[in-house]
Amino acid sequence: MSGLNSIGLGLVGDIGGTNARFALVDFDGVDPQLIEPTSYKGEDYGTAEDAIEHYLAKMGLKHAEHAVVAVAGPIEHGTVHFTNSDWKLSEDSLRRTGGFRSAKLINDFTAQALAAPRLAPKDLRQIGPLPTSGEGDLAILGPGTGFGAAGMVRRHGVETPLTTEGGHIAFAPTDDTEIEILRVLIKRFGRCSIERLLSGPGMEDLHVILGAVEGRQVEELTAKQITEHGVAGDSCCKATIDRFCGILGSSAGDLALALGARGGVFIAGGIAPRIVDLLDQGPFRARFEAKGRLGDYTKAIPTHVVMNPHTALIGAAVAMTPDGRAAIS
Repeated sequence: MSGLNSIGLGLVGDIGGTNARFALVDFDGVDPQLIEPTSYKGEDYGTAEDAIEHYLAKMGLKHAEHAVVAVAGPIEHGTVHFTNSDWKLSEDSLRRTGGFRSAKLINDFTAQALAAPRLAPKDLRQIGPLPTSGEGDLAILGPGTGFGAAGMVRRHGVETPLTTEGGHIAFAPTDDTEIEILRVLIKRFGRCSIERLLSGPGMEDLHVILGAVEGRQVEELTAKQITEHGVAGDSCCKATIDRFCGILGSSAGDLALALGARGGVFIAGGIAPRIVDLLDQGPFRARFEAKGRLGDYTKAIPTHVVMNPHTALIGAAVAMTPDGRAAIS
C-alpha cells in the first residue's frame, strides 16, 4: 500500500455504538474516492484507538496528513464519551494514534448531513410520492444502536450542517396504545426519549411492551431477530415493526417541522435499510404527514431511506476538505 502514502492522504472514520468503520481518502486525484472502506465490530476491540490502529496496520499505512472521525455522542472540548458504548476518544489521542498532522472529531449525524446532498439515486430508497428537489433545508435522522438527528441549512449555495442531539427529545404518543407504552417506559427510565423506542434496544423493549399492551404473549428477541422475522412475515414481529415505523414517521415529521426541512428528510442508520419494504408499505409516511394544521407542509416534504452504509465516511471526507464541497463517492 506504499502508493497510498501521499501528501493528500487522510483517514476517515465512523464510530457508533456497535460498528467502527474506516476508509482512506486520497485528495491528490481530481475525483477523490473512499479507499477500502472497512467495518469492524466494536466489541472486538478494547478502545477506539485499538480499532483505528488495526485498520492502519491492515492498510500498511506509515503516514497520513489528516483524520476526521464521525462519532456517536456529544463532543466537548475535542473529546467524546460515546452515548451507547464505554468508549472514549479525543482529538489528541486520535492524533497520537495515527501520527496525523491534524485530527478532528465530528458528530456522526453531522457527517450524515454533509453527505446527504451528495448522495446518488442508487444510494437512496424513496418513501412516498416525492423525489428530492435539490433545494431547501434537510433533516437527517435515524435509528441504529441509538437514534441520531441533524440538519443541513442551504442558503445561496452555502451548506451549513446543524449538529443536534435530537434523538433525545421526548417521545410523543399519538394513540392509547402508545400512551400505555409510554407509561411503562416512564416507570422504567423516568423519562422517555425517542431513542428509548427508535433504536436496536428500543425495538427490543417495544416488542415486549407492545405485546403486553395488546394482550399478546411474545418471546423476547433481539432487534436483529425481530427485523428478520418481521420481514419474513411473522405477524407478531411485523406488528412491532409496523408500530416502530409509525413512531419513526411521527418523529421524523416532528423533526422536519422543527428544522424546517422542506428540502427533504433522509432516514439513515443501520435499521431502516433492513426493513425498507415494510417501512414503505407501513404507516411511516401517513404518520409523517399527520401534523394537523401543518399537514400540507409535511405532505410536500420528500422522505428517503439512505441505503449506502458508508455515508458517514463520505461526510467525514467532506469535512476534511478546505471548503467542505468535495464530490466524494
